[in-house]
Amino acid sequence: MAFTAADVKTLRERTGCGMMDCKKALTEVGGDMDKAIEFLREKGLATAAKKSGRIASEGIVKAYLSDDKKVGVLVEVNSETDFVAKNDEFQNFVAAVAKIVADTNPADVDALKATAFEGSTVGDALTALIAKIGENMNIRRFARIEGNVCSYIHGGGRIGVLVEAEGSLADDAAYEAARDVAMQVAAINPLYLSKDVVPAEDVEKEKSIIIAQIKEDPKNANKPDNIIEKMVGGKINKFFEQNCLLQQEFVKDSEFKVEAYLASKNVKLVNFVRFEKGEGLEKREEDFANEVANMIK
Repeated sequence: MAFTAADVKTLRERTGCGMMDCKKALTEVGGDMDKAIEFLREKGLATAAKKSGRIASEGIVKAYLSDDKKVGVLVEVNSETDFVAKNDEFQNFVAAVAKIVADTNPADVDALKATAFEGSTVGDALTALIAKIGENMNIRRFARIEGNVCSYIHGGGRIGVLVEAEGSLADDAAYEAARDVAMQVAAINPLYLSKDVVPAEDVEKEKSIIIAQIKEDPKNANKPDNIIEKMVGGKINKFFEQNCLLQQEFVKDSEFKVEAYLASKNVKLVNFVRFEKGEGLEKREEDFANEVANMIK
C-alpha cells in the first residue's frame, strides 16, 4: 500500500512523532495508518507526544566556541528534572546542537529543529531522546555570535555567557580579561552593555521614579530645582553603575571600572549574551508523596 506526504503529515499530527519517524513507520508497514501508529508505539516514539505538555524548566545551558574563537554559541535545552540534565546522552545531544548552530546558523529554533542531523533532523532526534529517556525536553533558545568571542559556563550549565570583543582575543592575556568579565556578567547580570546603549525611555522611566522618591522625602520639600536636578543626575549615574556592564565596578579589582580594566588589557567589548537555565519558565513542583501513591496504584 503506497502512502503520500499527506499521510506522513496526518500520522505526525496523530502521534506527535517526527516527520522522518512517521515516514519510516509508514514504509515499514506498507502505508497502513493504524499499523504505523502501532509501530511507533512499539518503538516508544508515540509516547513522546504525551510528554510534550509536561513542564520542562531544568536542563542546561551549553556553549560552543570554534577553534579560532571567531564563532560562539549558547544554547539552552530544557528537561523536566536535573537528574536527566546530567545524563550523558542529554549532554551529548545539547553539545551537538550547539555545534550545529555554529555550523549552519539557523534563523530560529524551528529552523534548527528542521536541520539535518545523523540521517534525520534535530527535531526528530529530540523526539527520539524524549521517548528513550522518558521526560519532556525542549530546545528553548540559542544565540550565535560571529566575531572575536569568549565563552563562560557557570555552575555546570546553570548560566552561560558569551562576550564579543572588537579586537582579537588570540592573545592569552586578552582572552583571560574577556573571560573575567564574562564571569562578572554571569554573577551580576547587567541589563545593558554600557550607558550609551540604554534606551531613552528606560532612562526617562528611571528619572521619573527617582524624582518621585526625592519629592516623597520631606527633607527635600524646600530644595531648589537645580539641587533636585543634581540629585537626579547623581542617582542616574548610580543606576548606570549598577546596571551597565562597562560602568560597573570590576569585581576582581574594585580599583577599576570594567571598561578601564579591559582598556588596560587592550580589550574593547562590544556585545554580551547571558542565558540562565529556566529563567522566566514555570517551575515544576515536586510532590513525592503523591508520586509514590500513584506508583503504588
